[in-house]
Amino acid sequence: MKIVDFSVKRPVTITIIVAVLVILGFFTLSRMSIELYPDINLPVAAVITSYPSAGPEEVESQVSIPMEGMLATVSNVTNLHSTSSAGSSMIIIEFNWGTDMNEAMANMRDQVGMVERFLPDGAENPLIVRMDPTMMPILQMGISGDDLAQVQTIAEDVIEPRLARIPGVASVMTLGGLEREVKVEVDPVKLENYGLAMSQVVQVLQTENFAMSGGQVAQGEREYYVRTLQEFETVEEIKDVTIATPAGHILQLREIATIVDGYKDQNQLTRVNGDPAVAVNVLKQTDANTADTCAAVVAELDKINQELGVDIQFDIAFDQSEFIHEALNNTQRLIIQGAILAMLILFVFLRNARSTLIIFTAIPLSIVSAFILMYFTNYTVNMITLGALALGLGRMVDDSIVVFENIYRHRSLGLSAKEAAKKGASEVGTAVLATTLTILAVFAPMLFVEGIAAIFFLPLAITVCFALICSLVIALTVIPLMSSKLLTDESMKKTREKTGRIANATNKFGELLEKISEKYKALLKWALGRRKTVVAAVTFLFVASFSGVPFIGAEFLPTMDTGEISVTIETDKGSVIGHTDEVTSQVEEELRQIPEVETIFSTIGSSGNMMDDSGQPDRTTIYTKLVPLDQRDRSVEEVTEEIRNKVNYIPGAKINATVFDVFSFGGTSGPINVQVRGDDLDILREISYELVNIIENVSGTREVSSSLMDGNPELQIKVDRQRAAQYGLTPMQISNEIQNVMEGRVATQYSFEGSEIDVRVTYDSKDYKDVEYLSNLPIMSQTGAIVRLSEVATFEVEQGPVQISRVDQVRLADINAHLVGRDLASVMEEIREEANKLNLPAGYTIEYGGETQEMEESFKTLAMALMLAIVLAYAVMAIQYESFFNPFVIMFSVPVAFIGVVLGLVITGKAFSVPAFVGLIMMVGIVVSNAIILVDYLNRLRAEGMERNEAIIEAGRIRLRPILMTTLSTVLAMLPLAIGMGEGTEFQAPMAIVVISGLLVSTLVTLVLVPVVYSIFDDLGIRIRKRFSKDTEEEEASIES
Repeated sequence: MKIVDFSVKRPVTITIIVAVLVILGFFTLSRMSIELYPDINLPVAAVITSYPSAGPEEVESQVSIPMEGMLATVSNVTNLHSTSSAGSSMIIIEFNWGTDMNEAMANMRDQVGMVERFLPDGAENPLIVRMDPTMMPILQMGISGDDLAQVQTIAEDVIEPRLARIPGVASVMTLGGLEREVKVEVDPVKLENYGLAMSQVVQVLQTENFAMSGGQVAQGEREYYVRTLQEFETVEEIKDVTIATPAGHILQLREIATIVDGYKDQNQLTRVNGDPAVAVNVLKQTDANTADTCAAVVAELDKINQELGVDIQFDIAFDQSEFIHEALNNTQRLIIQGAILAMLILFVFLRNARSTLIIFTAIPLSIVSAFILMYFTNYTVNMITLGALALGLGRMVDDSIVVFENIYRHRSLGLSAKEAAKKGASEVGTAVLATTLTILAVFAPMLFVEGIAAIFFLPLAITVCFALICSLVIALTVIPLMSSKLLTDESMKKTREKTGRIANATNKFGELLEKISEKYKALLKWALGRRKTVVAAVTFLFVASFSGVPFIGAEFLPTMDTGEISVTIETDKGSVIGHTDEVTSQVEEELRQIPEVETIFSTIGSSGNMMDDSGQPDRTTIYTKLVPLDQRDRSVEEVTEEIRNKVNYIPGAKINATVFDVFSFGGTSGPINVQVRGDDLDILREISYELVNIIENVSGTREVSSSLMDGNPELQIKVDRQRAAQYGLTPMQISNEIQNVMEGRVATQYSFEGSEIDVRVTYDSKDYKDVEYLSNLPIMSQTGAIVRLSEVATFEVEQGPVQISRVDQVRLADINAHLVGRDLASVMEEIREEANKLNLPAGYTIEYGGETQEMEESFKTLAMALMLAIVLAYAVMAIQYESFFNPFVIMFSVPVAFIGVVLGLVITGKAFSVPAFVGLIMMVGIVVSNAIILVDYLNRLRAEGMERNEAIIEAGRIRLRPILMTTLSTVLAMLPLAIGMGEGTEFQAPMAIVVISGLLVSTLVTLVLVPVVYSIFDDLGIRIRKRFSKDTEEEEASIES
């Protein structure tokens, strides 16, 4: 081959090129972004509309339904999911993969703009956002101190702006703490006695506090801007505001109200390890480097802490860069371990350190060169791309092994180093090119895979392809060059004469290998004489392997042990935040008793949904961080199960503990998701009760919940329009008075040291929170008369829905659950079986979403990719050899590998998942490599005139050594990854197990099966050619006669 000849003749040129590649590789690596996973562009957007004081049903009918109708007309929409809750509508819009999201967002804005003007009064402008994993915080911390109000001020005025200026930081959010507010607590009795209403107090405060421009005035040659300044400068000024009564009296505000310079009522509380704190969440920019951004934030926090002269404490609860570094460092360690194991097996075979070094050079050069290609294709260093290099480690040396082993064989036969390098590399050049092209063809169908599988595994496939392309070039250039320089006569002589323990051990292995080679020759002779027996035995093993399939579970993605647990608390509907806080304290105390727990970060009054941070006083989310994996004996699943057992006894709350899913991207549903679709909420609720009962009775399910299980207790006040009109009142006026009583009203703001502080008018009596007291609420009519609320309205206590969910413009009940100790596929099979027995009313259906839907869709596209990969592998080999016959024989090694895949998954207890499926596709390209090497040399011998069976036996003998070397080096290089020790290995382990088990069994079987099949089809071809020749002769004879 010309490239081989060039490399041997121009050593300086090749050396310079290699040096430049190494320097460029390290340079590009230093500039690459370090992330947890590849860049994720989800084709998902959301429309969020706030409608304060509206119930879920009002939000649904007046906001969500009109919005859905318009958004459904946007091109490429595949799914609409709306959630209408008290005061808020959120519509999630999913698009086809590959949709131009910039164009889609523009179309959404147009459609929302058309319906926006028809929204009810009080509804705020819809917010349109694109769903992005960067919306999740990369760092969360709690700031605590003796004075929480001071901590809040420092967080907002110092920490937040300084962190926001750091390159890579998109935004900083401060939650919890105490926010200053001036409360004007009016006495309702005094108000009534003076004939005043709260709305009048609000109006007076607004008119007494303002700054207004008055134009310009001239004096001589100068002009002055005119401004009327009437702003409150102190709380005392607020107390001195005067109000005129209907009777003509002038009162000061302090006479009818108590003015308190205090703090807002907290609707969210934050604690870190039991201490009250202010939470600070840091979000990064989409294209920012997560690891660098987190490091910069931590460094800035250290500076701030040193500069502040107050005693406050920073507790970082969550730092995404920590797991990134742990996972990537662990993967790097596995790469090094795999490389060492591969090098050891090469040394055992080659019995020479110099020879081992020549082949081993392919690994670092392939990896460094791959980084260059990754950099220029905008790939990041992440768990997937680095794991791809670990997976491809063994295959990186396969081409070099085949090339060097053939060079070494010719050198041993007496050729000079240069001639051996040229002839040996050129002789197998076609074979190694065919094997590499076949693997590249196998990965090509990944370009057509969509969904989550494409997000994670397309970068993996391309990274492996980059490394293998580089390894092929190195095998045909660097390896011949190094061999021509290092395989000197002196080194060959030393290898033969070497003594010592290591030499004796390797020599004994060489003798063992010779014995195995002779036994293999005898086995081939026996197999060629009993071809039917061999084919029947392999066929039986292949069919029998299907009996192991039922013992293999199926799941979407393996759960990763990040050492993070999410504990959610839901107290009884209608619970105040104080009660939820008490329950949370009990849960925190139980968590502190678990030795593996390191950090407890509690947010009381939050559902934990990144798309909805509105206060929910009956909810708590506790982020629980465990000590690192190497410092604990139990897995995160085991610790989570203990937490469930510890908190089950706590009354008055529903408490769920789940492993934090690094691939959830902020979602809150569990892996099991069952949807009941229909129109009537009551019927949906009844069906959801039955499904919850079904799921709870399936072993392995935990935290089963329904979106319609519990309702919000509602006091429904219905205004009598006619009676209200008699007093000159409208329902809206009455509603405003009720809202003033329940929530108060911000009348104005006053400036204090650069901050705007709310002035809230409210009643000083908390009794108005009581139903009976509320019914006696005094309302001032247009005539100045006082009317009791009960005179113009009726009261009913009902239970309304917490939220109303809709999918594709149809109502639904969402039932979610988590898994423990079982695979998703088997659990869903039981659930489906029982759900099919339900007698559903007309118009009601049951659908399955969540991970089940994702798994089924991913498996379907990957199955198509697998079939296409097999076809492409055959096509590439057919083109390479200009033959239909040779590739057909080689492809018999693929189904045999299935036997090993089943055995590997059954023995290790791993479920068949998306990573395992990708490993199966990868395995197709790897297992045919051995058959290619064997058949290629067999054909070469026959072309030189050797009889077929002799050629088969001789090719088997000569190629047994490189086949065993490539197989064992690939297996041992992947072994650390398959064992899966350390953070982040759960993702790659199934792939490694599938490849290792499939390759081992395929190698052992195909060493016998491929020669047998080759001989069978060769005989068949001879018979066909003879028959064709005979028919041709008969036709010619008939023509002559």
